[in-house]
Amino acid sequence: MKYADAGVEVVKTYTFHRNSYVIDVDYAVHNTGNTPVQGYSYFMFQRDDKTPDGQSSYVHGYTGPAMYTEEGKFQKISFSDIAKDKQDYVKSADDGWMAMVQHHFVAAWITTNPDDKEKRDFYTEKLANGEYRAGMKIPGLVVEPGQTKDVDMRLYAGPQDQEKLKALAPGLQHVVDYGWLTVLAYPLFLYLSWLHSLVHNWGVAIILLTVTVKMAFYPLSAASYKSMAQMRKLAPRLQHLKERFGDDRQKMHEAMMNIYKEEKINPLGGCLPIAVQIPVFIALYWALMSAVELRQAPFMLWIHDLSEPDPYMVLPLIMAATMFIQQRLSPKPTDPVQAKVMMFMPIAFSVMFFFFPSGLVLYWLVNNILSILQQWRINHVIERAGHGKKTA
Repeated sequence: MKYADAGVEVVKTYTFHRNSYVIDVDYAVHNTGNTPVQGYSYFMFQRDDKTPDGQSSYVHGYTGPAMYTEEGKFQKISFSDIAKDKQDYVKSADDGWMAMVQHHFVAAWITTNPDDKEKRDFYTEKLANGEYRAGMKIPGLVVEPGQTKDVDMRLYAGPQDQEKLKALAPGLQHVVDYGWLTVLAYPLFLYLSWLHSLVHNWGVAIILLTVTVKMAFYPLSAASYKSMAQMRKLAPRLQHLKERFGDDRQKMHEAMMNIYKEEKINPLGGCLPIAVQIPVFIALYWALMSAVELRQAPFMLWIHDLSEPDPYMVLPLIMAATMFIQQRLSPKPTDPVQAKVMMFMPIAFSVMFFFFPSGLVLYWLVNNILSILQQWRINHVIERAGHGKKTA
């Protein structure tokens, strides 16, 4: 591209690389006049604040501007903060890049040589019709008469492949949105990638990852399910207490505590081990959701894209069935209202999971199946032990 006006000629050259999402952009500024020319280089992105097409309203990552400098490290600049003029980020530095991020993809302006220390100003701006602008400005370009100066910049526009992003610029890999549990989610993703390198199928890798996590937490899960099995065995006695004391909650509570003490059962024993596992499961959830590697990755049969919802809703329906089975194996709530809520939960979850990526549903389904097997075995052992005591 060529532009000429008032003694200045600018030639803009794009260089595309085979099998690469990197585009080199070069500005050659030639002064054909008789006086020095001073200018600024602008590199920016402009987009609206709408959710990207095809992205689930239930499952989505960050969409908006992001930047990185050695001073401020990785910073997100949300559209809402820009609209309220509350954005807080490094405005000027001699390093860094500016990007526009959305789920699975990123576009970023980066220098051709990350080691170059050249002053640049970062800016954001709200425009009309819900559109926003974010970019960086490199000041101080002075071209003497008859001289030509080059301004080089590199544009990356492609998927959030962490290894490639890390090699392009410092901190660029952080555009992958792992939520607030990155410290757990990233190692889980690395392990998932390693499993994929062995089996060459992301669906199978997800299953193996779920099995590994389940095995790692087996002792905690066992303690939880043992407590739940003991509570399930006590359900008839607890129901009898409710019928006996009616609305006298204080006496009913005292009687329940006596039973727990007599049977040596901690009523919170089923909750605490599960609570410890929650951060890991949330991190795994974000790792699967954020992995662009699952985009257009087939599993088997009708699942041709693990980043998209199940087209026939088979996995969510099977998952709902496993949730019903889990409820049958768990102690029944003594409160009828709570019992109805618990019965409704599998239906609500299955409807919600209709819109989730099939890779996420596969993870939850496998986890549920493994939980059912473990819980059934522990229930069976507890019940058999109870029958043995009665026979004795």
